[in-house]
Amino acid sequence: MPTILSRLDGLYDDDQVVVRDATQRLTYGALIQRCGDLAALLKKYRIGRLALHLDNGPDWLVVDLASQLADICLLPLPTFFSNRQVQHALTETPVDAIVTGPNAVIDLSGQIVETVQLPGTAELWLNRLSACEDHALIPENTGKITYTSGSTGTPKGVCLSNQQLIDEAMFLGSAVGLSKPRHLCLLPLSTLLENVAGIYAPLLFGGEVIIPALKEMGISGSSTVEPSALIETISKYQPNTLILTPQLLQLLVVSVRNGWQAPGSLKFVAVGGAKVASQLLIEAWQSGIPAYQGYGLSECASVVSLNTPRAQIIDSCGKPLQHLNVQIIDGEVVVSGNAMLGYANTPSSWGQQTIHTGDLGYLDAQGFLHILGRRKNLMISSYGRNINPEWLESEFLASPIFADFIVFGDAKSHCVALLSTRDSSTTDQQIDSFIQQINQQLPDYGRIRNWQRLPTLLTKTPALITDNGRPKRAAIAQHYAGQIDQLYDMPVEESHV
Repeated sequence: MPTILSRLDGLYDDDQVVVRDATQRLTYGALIQRCGDLAALLKKYRIGRLALHLDNGPDWLVVDLASQLADICLLPLPTFFSNRQVQHALTETPVDAIVTGPNAVIDLSGQIVETVQLPGTAELWLNRLSACEDHALIPENTGKITYTSGSTGTPKGVCLSNQQLIDEAMFLGSAVGLSKPRHLCLLPLSTLLENVAGIYAPLLFGGEVIIPALKEMGISGSSTVEPSALIETISKYQPNTLILTPQLLQLLVVSVRNGWQAPGSLKFVAVGGAKVASQLLIEAWQSGIPAYQGYGLSECASVVSLNTPRAQIIDSCGKPLQHLNVQIIDGEVVVSGNAMLGYANTPSSWGQQTIHTGDLGYLDAQGFLHILGRRKNLMISSYGRNINPEWLESEFLASPIFADFIVFGDAKSHCVALLSTRDSSTTDQQIDSFIQQINQQLPDYGRIRNWQRLPTLLTKTPALITDNGRPKRAAIAQHYAGQIDQLYDMPVEESHV
């Protein structure tokens, strides 16, 4: 049975610190002991499926690795999921127990039959749940079920084997090429990317994993960040590697502009989750942040392609990892080599050898993958021009001015935008001036002709964004239909508040 711990023998001395946060420092020997004790407890209670609803920290890692040791299927639940989404996941994929911490806000009333304090912890509990008559259908060998929020907000359970996750981490670590990296986890560990690339890969290459609580870093929910706390955390721990979303990269670049000095310890900063503007990546490098754009999805066990120190084209998503095969079929990115086992409760999705990603893209002559945007978001202007809104939005969001920038233009003669600024004192003239500057770098069919400020940030209206911070385009278009119509009733290139 493949486990991460079985691969670590010989990489660490017993007294070597492997994982830590502000209050805990676990040596390799202590990690092995704690994982073994927890695995024995889980076996004692005959846990077959375990849910994990816990803030970032060494305890999260212990539960994850212990579940592998006990041959248990683990269901990580994002702490930013709403109670409705948590209940959906637990209903769709019933579990025998759920591990929770001191700040659990989910409602499990009537479902818990016994609560047991976990060994070696003061504030961690194993909550055994009442038996469920309906047993979820999951593929054989499923070791982890990762729930993706999706654009509709209804999570889907992606089933993966432990062997798939280990293979992914090994190939990813080999591509990055760092030995014994010190990695600082900034994203929630329930995010598969941080789980695989932020925990598994560093451990398998003899590194150290630093896992502060999200609150320590000023992170709350899925997309709210306090910049000063985040940069203070990065400066404190002096990591070699980070994983960032484009929004977090923008935050770090702006912080450098405002006087912060990025740690000289940084060697590799992976950026993914959405399209990143080339200008933002260039400025990151100029700011002392070695940012490498990548691309991936949970259905392929996380990372599909990645720029690396050995092979980089800054406006690409890098070359596919060695164990994967990427093809472009009818403009769509199709991946094979490490396809998921399937979706929970959807047998028709099981056993697929290829994943049709729904993303539009192309491979250049050197084998680098370029992502253009989601097929379902493709706009076709009334002149028949294909326009990827994510591409346009990334160009404007590379600016420190904008917090939100949503482009519309399907079946219309030109593009318009709804936007918000990071600083409420930014004037309309400043906004218009910047838009015109970017417009000069865009083809005529992609230029923003009219715009309007949003009355509030999208993060203040949860119904308009996914749990990982992406805009729900259909919901936004419906919610602001009147404002969008007004933009098309105005003379072209007239700016509005």
